Amino acid sequence: MVIEDRPLERAVLQFIFPFAYKRGSDERLIPELLADRFVPFRLDDLSQEQAFYGPRYGVFHQALERYFMPYTCCILFPRSASDKNGFRRFAKTIGKACTLQTERGDMPFRLHAAEVIVCPFDLGFITLRIELEQPDLTYGEALEFADRFRVLQDVSAKDKRTSVLGSRGEFTQTEDFIFREIVRSLLPHLDNEVTEGAYFETLPFFIDERMYVQSLMQFKEEAAISDTDLFRALHLDGLDEAGEPYASAGNAEYMADYVNERRYDRWAPRTRYAMNENAFACLTLEREARFDRLASQLFGEHYYGVMMSLFHKIALLKLANQYSHLNVERDHRAVQRLIRQINAFSAKYYFSELAASVQGNEMFLQLRQIFGSHALFEDVKETLADLFRYQEDYQSKGQNNLLLILTLYTVVGGIYGMNQVIEDLKGDIDWSKLAAYSVFEYIALFITLTGLIVGIVLAVIVAIRWVSERRALRDE
Repeated sequence: MVIEDRPLERAVLQFIFPFAYKRGSDERLIPELLADRFVPFRLDDLSQEQAFYGPRYGVFHQALERYFMPYTCCILFPRSASDKNGFRRFAKTIGKACTLQTERGDMPFRLHAAEVIVCPFDLGFITLRIELEQPDLTYGEALEFADRFRVLQDVSAKDKRTSVLGSRGEFTQTEDFIFREIVRSLLPHLDNEVTEGAYFETLPFFIDERMYVQSLMQFKEEAAISDTDLFRALHLDGLDEAGEPYASAGNAEYMADYVNERRYDRWAPRTRYAMNENAFACLTLEREARFDRLASQLFGEHYYGVMMSLFHKIALLKLANQYSHLNVERDHRAVQRLIRQINAFSAKYYFSELAASVQGNEMFLQLRQIFGSHALFEDVKETLADLFRYQEDYQSKGQNNLLLILTLYTVVGGIYGMNQVIEDLKGDIDWSKLAAYSVFEYIALFITLTGLIVGIVLAVIVAIRWVSERRALRDE
């Protein structure tokens, strides 16, 4: 199948990398981000509308707030950086000219800004906003750039022939460029506990060696945007080894069927959207003001929709992963913590509707279906039901055992033991009387004293559990 390349007017890209940070590490991470010139994002600060998107583009905060439901805004736009229930967003304007070096030549790009978003459940996102500056840019070259740049660690021979040239020098891997030049304070806080010995893999339950790509590409020609164009955008099919444009499928009907399930054609034929697990693409023929509006949506409404969808999937996978590593017979505290986390996720974050507009809800529901979040959510709810059943059985068994012990001590100690030795334990105790005790009196004394010890120990255990549960709730 012959693929014809098309010239581009502009290509704007967002690369989103989800990560997991160490539990409680956000208290140290946030001051370090502020020291590294990252600025807390505030929806009521209108000076930030043009700050983090390049000199040409911007996001209108009032329109952004109206786009989402009120209960969603509380999570997406917290008023304080200390609000652990919200998405705490820290952005930095960069504006640096960088270069992606490949075996076929250099691909210049402008890094407009970078963001770190600290989310609940010890999760976060790094976002890079990039605009390609290559002269006579083609569609295949833009897709090739996205496909190469999104690879964090070199996993193929093609990746090993790619490097990033920044202001601090040349980096052979994209992850080095991110953590040594852009977000230098983050690396010590990444959670590598599960993948001990790995340098970067922080989400063993999620594909994290490549970043998620949001793209907005403006064609020069007025030719119709085809399903093949959308298919290539979703799979980031750029250039082959010979430098020719290609698609990773040769069957036009297959590509059309694949795109049909993942496209959003509300504004076709001049603007077409498509989305899958790797990319969210907007291809357009619009010009000037209309294109700037599409860029504003890319950086604003659609960015938050994609981020929330990614958060849903990763958080659900993390909860499922925790359950798979849980020993319910021994890790009783972990069981209770997981129950609280699942309840918190269901109540606060898994919204049935994200956006207030019809098109926003349609796109969000389509993303949720593509990511498979609803099926994961149903599995997690089943997990919650299993944990509740286990907890009820465990508590019932513990209460029955405790009741049995207390009943034995109450009956035997109260009726038998106290009547045998109680008189000798009043006032000043004459220990010499112990030598004249019979076997039954020794048994009664033992029951009496151990009963007191059991009562004290149980009171101490209850107090310790109460304090630990209060601390656990405060830490979460």
